[in-house]
Amino acid sequence: MGTAYTPGLKVSADTDIEKIRRLPLQGEVLVKEGDEVFADTIVARTELPGLMQTIRLADRLGIPPGELKDALTVQIGDAVQNGTLLARTKGLFGRFFKSEYHSVTAGTVEMVSLTTGHLGIREAPLPVERTAYIKGRITQVMPKEGVTVACRGALIQGIFGVGGERQGEITIASGNPQEVLIPSKLNESQRGKVVVGGSCITPEALRYAAQLNIAGIICGGIIDRDLMDYLAEALEQPGYDIGVAITGQEAIPFSLILTEGFGNIPMADRTFNLLKSLEGKTASINGATQIRAGVIRPELVAPLEGSRSEKEVKSVSSGDMDNGSLIRLIRAPYFGLTAVVTELPTALEKLDSGAVVRVLRAQLDDGQIVTVPRANVELIETS
Repeated sequence: MGTAYTPGLKVSADTDIEKIRRLPLQGEVLVKEGDEVFADTIVARTELPGLMQTIRLADRLGIPPGELKDALTVQIGDAVQNGTLLARTKGLFGRFFKSEYHSVTAGTVEMVSLTTGHLGIREAPLPVERTAYIKGRITQVMPKEGVTVACRGALIQGIFGVGGERQGEITIASGNPQEVLIPSKLNESQRGKVVVGGSCITPEALRYAAQLNIAGIICGGIIDRDLMDYLAEALEQPGYDIGVAITGQEAIPFSLILTEGFGNIPMADRTFNLLKSLEGKTASINGATQIRAGVIRPELVAPLEGSRSEKEVKSVSSGDMDNGSLIRLIRAPYFGLTAVVTELPTALEKLDSGAVVRVLRAQLDDGQIVTVPRANVELIETS
C-alpha cells in the first residue's frame, strides 16, 4: 500500500486550533497564560512610530540654513500643534520684512539640520492592538511580543479569500451547495453575520452584501473578473488585479472565502453540511491568503463548547494520503472536483503529455476513475 504527502485544506468538525497573535513591534502583553479570552479581547498592544514630516524651513523663511538656529521658536523634543509658530526671522532693523512659519501638522520636533535647513516633525504614534481572534485560552505568552491562543473547534480552510479578520454568527443563505448566491438571498437580518452560499456569488450580491454590512461570505467560488471588478470599484483602484501577493488587507466591509476556487463551482457537500451544522454559532473568519512560499489559507473557525465527541473520525493531520483519502483536484481538466483515492502506484508513470511522474488514481463523484499527477491534488483533511 503506497502513501503520499501533499499539502491540503482542512475541513474538520472538531480539532485543536492554535493561533499566534504577534505584535509588529515589541510592546505590552495584556493577558497571562491560562486566561480565558473572547475573540475581541485585546491581548497585546504597541505603538508604531508616526510619520516624519520634513519641512524645508530655511527655504520657507528665505534665509541661509546656517541662520535657522537663531530663527527657531521651538527645540528638539517640543510638542507642536497645527498652527504652532516654528520660526521667525528678525527682519530688517528688527522690525521690517519679518518672515515666520507655522506648523501644518501636529507632533514632536525630532530633527533640525543647520546644513540643509530642514526641520522634522514626527507625527503622533499609531496605536496597534492585537485581539485574540478566537474564543479560547492563552497557552503561551511571548513577553513584549504576543501570545498563543488555543481552542477546540470546527475549522474550514478555503482556497482563496480577501478581507481581514472578522467575527459573526453563521447563517445559511443557500439551500444547497449548487445554488448561486444572488441578492434575493441576502437581507437585513444577516447584518454582521457570516453568510454561507452555495456554488458562486454574483457581483450584484457582493455589492448588496457591502450595503448590508455583512461580516463575511463563504461560498464555493466566484468568477475572477467579477471579484477584480468589485475590488477595483470598492478600493477606487481602476485595473486592480488580485496578483499573487498576500491578501487580507483590502479595505472592504466584509471578508470573502472561496472553498473551491474561481468559477461557478459547487461547494463540496462535506463542507456545506458542516457549515449547516454550525448555523447559529459564532465564528471567526479571515480571508488572508498567500499562495506562494509560506502558504496562508483563508479560514473560518468556530470554537466549540465542551470536549471532543467520542464519535470523532481521526483527522489526517499528518498530511499522509492513502486509499480512501478525500482529495480535491486542482488542475484542468478536473479543476475543483473532489474525489476519493483508489490507488497509489509506487512506480512512476508516463502521462499523455510525455512527463514521467508519480500519479494516483481516484474516483470522482460520478464514478469515473481518473489518473492524475500527485502534485495536482490537495488533501482535504476531515474529522
